Amino acid sequence: MPKQEDSKVEDLLPLPPLSFHLLLSLLEGERHGYALKREILARTHKKLNPGPSLLYGHINRLLEQGLIEESEERPDPHLDDQRRRYYRITPLGRDCTRAEALRMQELVRLAGAHVVL
Repeated sequence: MPKQEDSKVEDLLPLPPLSFHLLLSLLEGERHGYALKREILARTHKKLNPGPSLLYGHINRLLEQGLIEESEERPDPHLDDQRRRYYRITPLGRDCTRAEALRMQELVRLAGAHVVL
């Protein structure tokens, strides 16, 4: 019998590409929205460049799904803007990121069996 967490993960897959990139970025540590955008731009060589409404729409969806949460820890106020909200990945978010990576890996394996890569 599958665990409840496993069925929750399966219900959330497949992840939209932007959500997957956000989760990948948060695996490396807490970030605020603009830092997440910069990380995604760098990781995708500027091929994925979400505007503010798309970026924060995905962040809000991830919050609602319990894949990320707002962090209460703040950097030194002298080094940061008080208005920034910082996010971190949750255990469910880690599980979904892992499951999505495995799902994508399987797709690549299947494609490789039919297409010369």
